[in-house]
This record gives sequence, structure tokens and C-alpha cells, in this order.
Amino acid sequence: MANKIHSATLIHPRYWFTWIALGFMWLGSKLPYSVIIKLGNTFGLIVYWLARKRRNITDVNLRLCFPDKSREERQQLVREHFKSLGIGIFEIGMCWWASDEKLKPLVQIEGLEHLKKAEQQGYGVLLLSAHFTTLELTARLLVMFHPFAAMYRQHENPVLERAFSRNRNRHATRAIPRDDIKMLLRTLRDKEVVWYAPDQSFRGKNSMLIPFFGEPAATNTATARIASMGKAKVLPFFGYRLPHNRGYKLVVDPPLEGFPSDDIEADALRVNHAIEQAIVKAPEQYFWVHRKFKKREGLPDPY
Repeated sequence: MANKIHSATLIHPRYWFTWIALGFMWLGSKLPYSVIIKLGNTFGLIVYWLARKRRNITDVNLRLCFPDKSREERQQLVREHFKSLGIGIFEIGMCWWASDEKLKPLVQIEGLEHLKKAEQQGYGVLLLSAHFTTLELTARLLVMFHPFAAMYRQHENPVLERAFSRNRNRHATRAIPRDDIKMLLRTLRDKEVVWYAPDQSFRGKNSMLIPFFGEPAATNTATARIASMGKAKVLPFFGYRLPHNRGYKLVVDPPLEGFPSDDIEADALRVNHAIEQAIVKAPEQYFWVHRKFKKREGLPDPY
């Protein structure tokens, strides 16, 4: 009965637009890569003009993180960010439905030896990443070089959750719910690799106000504790969309030395610094439409 109810929910009229959007994403995945980029740019600019609230959130985030940029520079970066978001939507279709043969020529990887060395030394690996607009596709691209498990947050839209879940389980060795810490630790202790992105605003017992580009942000401090309890090495991993339709570059950095330490706040700051260093390489590709600086007790809401 539960499955029947679930199936009925999926075809409810409120989700028809989601099904249509998924259909366009599937069609987009069959197009040449250069066309996908052009369509993504166009779609992103349309969203830029329509999504005033998200445009404002993006501008606030950039003003707080890059105070030295002029208003004109910031506005240009906002536009580039929405174009990157638009491309990212089409990249999800590529992630789910494009073949390895189509994707392999588009990717180059740097630092894979760091991952293999950590495994050879007998460690599980926590791949420290962040929410970039290229998130889903770069994860798919990494699978072609090395298997890994992925942590995820469930979507409220059941149609999207079904699509993400099916494709996530098809490519990753396993999908670990964000709140299933026991499965996460068991996977690391089994000396497996886990992709993990702790960068979005977080409120809970593991939350502290930690500088992010110098601005206090509600930060998840659990990374150090997970690494310690899972006996894992923490390796920063990020993927970037290259200009001029040249595809993607995946970068696995060496493990964070002396991590975790006995200072939970210092460890959280190191995590933020690693993410900051990745962002400055391609600032338009980070997920700025998220309210990064909300939930700050004692501080005003900048949005």
C-alpha cells in the first residue's frame, strides 16, 4: 500500500512541472557539450531576471565575502553566477544520462595519487568538498577514476528525490543519509572513500560561528570528529568547469596535515579555509544563492 501511495504522490499535478523539467534535462543530456553550455547560459540569465530574491541573496553573500570588489564587479559576478547555475541544471542531466564515452573526453584529474596513497596506508578517506554548481557532475566524473560513497540530504520534492536517489545509487558505491553517522563511520572504518560537503549554513549541537572569508558563519564542526572516530584522512576535493567549452578539472589535494587536532574551532577554520581556497579559483561557480550567513545568534540577518 505504501508503494501505491508513493506512486500516486509522484504523479500528483503539483509535480507535473518537475516531470517536464526532468524531460528537458534528459533531452539536454543528448546534445553536444557546446550546445549544453549555451543553453545553460541562456537559462541562467532568464533565472537571473526572474529570481529577484535569490539575486539579492547572492549579492549580499558576495559583498560580505569580497568587500574589496566594486559594485560593478560584484554585479558582473552575480550575473556570471546565475549563468553557472543554469549550466549546472543541464549538467545534472549529463550526470544522470550521459554515457562515460561522452563524459571521459571532457575531464582531467589532478592529485589522484594522494587518494591512492591514503588508501595504501590503510586509511579511510573523507573527501572534503563543497556546494559548487558543478557538484553533481564532478561527482559522476570522479566515479570514472575511483569509487566512493556519497553523503546526501533528502529532497522535499519526492519526484526530485526519486531521480537523485536512483542515479546516486547507480554511480556511487552507496548513498549515506546526512544524519546516518553510524553508516558514515562504518564506511570510513572499512577503509572506503566518502564524499562529504559540510559548507552550508548549519544549526545544531555541532554548530559554531566560524569565519568564512572573514565573516562569521554558522559552521558544522563535525568534520574533525568524523575524521577522528572514522580513523580517516581528510583530503580536499573540488571540481571546476573550465572556460571555452574545455570541460572539467578535478583536483584532489594532499591530506590536511595534523588534522584533526585537539582544537575543534581551529579545525573548523581549516575546513573553511580549504573551501575558500577552492572558491577563489572559480568564484562564479560556488553556490551563492544559499543564505550562508543566516542563523547567527547575536548577529543581524544580512538578508
